[in-house]
Amino acid sequence: MTRIGLISDTHSYLDDAVFKHFDKCDEIWHAGDFGMLELADQLAAFKPTRGVYGNIDGADIRRVYPEHLRFKCEDVDVWMTHIGGYPDRYSPNVKPEIYTNPPTLFITGHSHILKAIYDKKIGCLHLNPGAAGKHGWHKVRTLMRFSITGDKIHDLEVIELGGR
Repeated sequence: MTRIGLISDTHSYLDDAVFKHFDKCDEIWHAGDFGMLELADQLAAFKPTRGVYGNIDGADIRRVYPEHLRFKCEDVDVWMTHIGGYPDRYSPNVKPEIYTNPPTLFITGHSHILKAIYDKKIGCLHLNPGAAGKHGWHKVRTLMRFSITGDKIHDLEVIELGGR
């Protein structure tokens, strides 16, 4: 079993509560808009961290983190990108690939809208953890936590960090 802490859109703000909520996680996945490399380094010093750059991230972050990250976690095919849309509204930059070679788990950020949607058409779970930072129009800062065992994604939790 691999326990994942999922975060996005920190925009240079990292709440200390993240460390408490992700304490029992094996890995942290950041779906873009870190805001500054020091924040990414803080997460990576705490737990193994995977991430993608977002539209506000500068060259320093883009040198370390890719735009798209496709990998296996246990037996789950994961695709993480910052701007990817969601079922029935995938972004043009991912749409051809997601329909011809769908992942099991598709993770995005960008919208600041927390979502967990199963796309029956392609057999893919879409997750967007919302926004954990203070910049943006969201009212509540959020994270997600879940586990992967073999090919199963389970124990999905939404964590509210408080108001923006």
